[in-house]
Amino acid sequence: MCTQPAQTEEHDVSTQEENLSETDTALKSIIADVLGLEAATVNEFTPETGLFGHLPELDSMAVAGLLTEMEDRLGFIIEDDDVDGEMLETYGGLLEFAHTKRVEA
Repeated sequence: MCTQPAQTEEHDVSTQEENLSETDTALKSIIADVLGLEAATVNEFTPETGLFGHLPELDSMAVAGLLTEMEDRLGFIIEDDDVDGEMLETYGGLLEFAHTKRVEA
């Protein structure tokens, strides 16, 4: 019985990593589609890659489209008070937000 909790914990970590990887792949696809960027360019995004204020394609109109597409493709609802500048500042912030919303959904 002592090994079962460790195995369950390892499984949970593995599942979370898989979910994060799936979210990362989906989010990069969404960004490429909504902003009209090359997939190869978006696939090079790191957690530190700047988004709003750094990508000319990501203006306020594009943010609305991006968030709507995230809701549709990732299966969660984004409330108005969920959106802040911090989550859109870097790719890592947006990925963390999307992953958290998927886990909560």
